Amino acid sequence: MQTIFVQIKCELGKAYEVATEAVETVPQVSEVHSTSGQYDLLVKCFLEDNQDIGHFVNEKLQLLPGVKDTFTIITFKAFS
Repeated sequence: MQTIFVQIKCELGKAYEVATEAVETVPQVSEVHSTSGQYDLLVKCFLEDNQDIGHFVNEKLQLLPGVKDTFTIITFKAFS
């Protein structure tokens, strides 16, 4: 299992709609947080080891209605 975080910039007034759509329609999405700054949302996703990150982001997240831009962060190790 691989974990990625994707920051999403939304069209004006669409952040809540994008967040709801991501949680309800993309099974790999674990959490969505609203954020301040350059991006509106931070999305935590769990992907299978063999799942292509680029295809996932392009086909599942960037195509959600209201998404303008994304920035993907690939993680290596979780510390607890």
